[in-house]
Amino acid sequence: MRPTVRESTGALFMLRCAELGLSDEALDGMTMGMVYDMIIEHENDSESYPYEATQEDIYAFFGKE
Repeated sequence: MRPTVRESTGALFMLRCAELGLSDEALDGMTMGMVYDMIIEHENDSESYPYEATQEDIYAFFGKE
């Protein structure tokens, strides 16, 4: 992921909240960090991952005891 120089503003934050369908009532119970996590997860939904790791992949990475 490349860094961005776009300044994070209140207007941009509210735009992202609207894109996620978050209402004022929903935002009342959330922190900015929670909203940013939702934005990140929303963007991750469009990513293509090659495959899901199997138990053998986990053993190969961490070792088997």
